[in-house]
Amino acid sequence: MKIHLVDGTFELFRAHYSPRPGRTTPDGRDIKATHGLAQSLIALLGQSDVTHIAVAFDSVIRSFRNDMFDGYKTGDGVEPDLLAQFPLAERITAALGITVWPMKEFEADDAIAAAAVRFAAIPEVEQVVMCSPDKDMSQVVSGQRVVMLDRRKGEVIDEAGVVDKFGVPPSAIADYLALVGDSADGIPGIPRWGARSTATVLTRYGHIEDIPVDMADWDVKVRGAGNLMAALTEQWDDALLYRDLATLRLDVPLDETEPEQVRWTGVRRPDLEELCGSLGLESLLARLPEAPEQSL
Repeated sequence: MKIHLVDGTFELFRAHYSPRPGRTTPDGRDIKATHGLAQSLIALLGQSDVTHIAVAFDSVIRSFRNDMFDGYKTGDGVEPDLLAQFPLAERITAALGITVWPMKEFEADDAIAAAAVRFAAIPEVEQVVMCSPDKDMSQVVSGQRVVMLDRRKGEVIDEAGVVDKFGVPPSAIADYLALVGDSADGIPGIPRWGARSTATVLTRYGHIEDIPVDMADWDVKVRGAGNLMAALTEQWDDALLYRDLATLRLDVPLDETEPEQVRWTGVRRPDLEELCGSLGLESLLARLPEAPEQSL
């Protein structure tokens, strides 16, 4: 079996900012993102290999990381019409019969990563597919057993794909993001450390603390190495903090720990009909897939 883990927050943002026409409820509320999310999930459920699935949401766009670093991402600047749809998105996902993980202290990425690692350790699981293009997820990709799926591009990224894309293996992704930075998460990175130089150094040394402080001990050639090391030395504590921020947490408490607990057994028809009726989304009811047969 395959386990599909979906980043619901990403799907909501993608739908909200897509070029498709807007959508509103009969009383005028914006539900473009919710409608797009539902359509996307229905399409996913229609695939023959999608039998076990869960969707994680950032119910609050704030986590423990905001207590660690003031500059970390928040919901500030997110359009109110989009933020207002998060509870609704969770409701319609649950009505589709899909396991929902609403994150508050942790982030959706943490939930997906934790579940991916746990499910991948179960022999009956053939593959875990993390439906997200977020580079943070790269750190838990493992061979072809745990992969990322960019559904928009139809691109599957396995461990070799992570190395090809970033120049470092999954084990060094958090270090990479700490040095290069990640504007999407509010991680500034270390000055002068670009993608190419960072990949070269981490390919050789693996992790930040293993990079020799004395340039005489470097056995890899990098342009401007002296300036790189000077910047890193000056902001050493910051670099380690940024790595902590970038590192996905695998200790997220999830009730579902066995594949059978995330098996999709079909939509909750009464709930979905009631919800779609109130939202003016009755058209979704005409395209619902049938639940797959109960087999491993």
